[in-house]
Amino acid sequence: MDATDLLLCLGRAPGLTAQQLHGALERLGAGAGLAQLIGQSRARLEALGLPPAASAALATPESASLAADRTWVERERITLIDALSRQYPPLLTQIAPAPALLYVRGEAGALAAPQLAMVGSRSPTASGRRTAEQFAAFLARAGLTITSGLALGIDAACHQGALRAGGKTIAVLGSGLDQVYPPENSALAARIAAQGAVLSEFPPGTAPLRANFPRRNRLISGLAMGTLVVEATRRSGSLITARLAGEQGREVFAIPGSIHNPLAGGCHELIKSGAKLVESAQDVLDEFGIHPSQQSLTASQEPHGAMTPRAPKLDKEYEILLDALGFEPGSIDSLVERTGLPSPAVASMLLILELEGAVELQSDGRYVRLPDS
Repeated sequence: MDATDLLLCLGRAPGLTAQQLHGALERLGAGAGLAQLIGQSRARLEALGLPPAASAALATPESASLAADRTWVERERITLIDALSRQYPPLLTQIAPAPALLYVRGEAGALAAPQLAMVGSRSPTASGRRTAEQFAAFLARAGLTITSGLALGIDAACHQGALRAGGKTIAVLGSGLDQVYPPENSALAARIAAQGAVLSEFPPGTAPLRANFPRRNRLISGLAMGTLVVEATRRSGSLITARLAGEQGREVFAIPGSIHNPLAGGCHELIKSGAKLVESAQDVLDEFGIHPSQQSLTASQEPHGAMTPRAPKLDKEYEILLDALGFEPGSIDSLVERTGLPSPAVASMLLILELEGAVELQSDGRYVRLPDS
């Protein structure tokens, strides 16, 4: 076996952790490497502290799987980073359990960059999606690599914001790199790999099973200095990522919202539990002691909870309608009741505001006011 085959054996050892790998090699003695470990008897490997399933896989590697994996790795230009490598992300070495092997598509060096994890709802409000993208763009422009999970909603908006700003972003998958999930974000994953990295601890062919996502979440938080939750319900998987970040000794941030918005409930719960309340992207930079040059941020103003007036100034009736809508979703009927304007006029005005980017029609038929309006 050459070096690539040895690494691929690690990827096919179920449940093998970085800590177990280091421990087994230490017990083998000074100078021991993967070549001295793989191929030992199952009993010997278990005696070295490796779990039964991993021991069985390392004792008798399956040649057909290794050959298929090697063909895929070479064809797709996948980088393999094992826990013994200097390329292994330094912050990831501090979490337990850390994976023994990472599969990386894109720039492997991006994994060592200072990272902020950004996560949130898969079904965010328009305002939440816009906030996520703006925060990610600003923070990426300030020098942070934005790490998330490629999910629909907030995750995708964070990746897109970082890409738009010309910064770097990392997507962590809960499946093999050949099984991009969700498939709707396959094109986004390709863009991320070209401007950052897509990574997984799972070997090729691994489906996006539900049990894989808590494991993915620990990598998202484990790679980063802190985790920022943008929008989340009280039962959101994003709160798992935030909890793991706290357990890993990393910072936890949350953006507050309206008490009437169920997607703000999870963020409020985090804040009550000790997460840092974030009103602007600069709050995150201040917490990390990052002071980027003004030149790096001139492409856009800092996103902030306060909304800036639109230009040019809207007619009075349109201003009344926007004020009545506020920043909570509202139906045409509710706006008719609040403003006293006739229903046809409200519908027509909302259409014009939608075309101007001031409001957005949601799937439930209600309108929501967008930031900067």
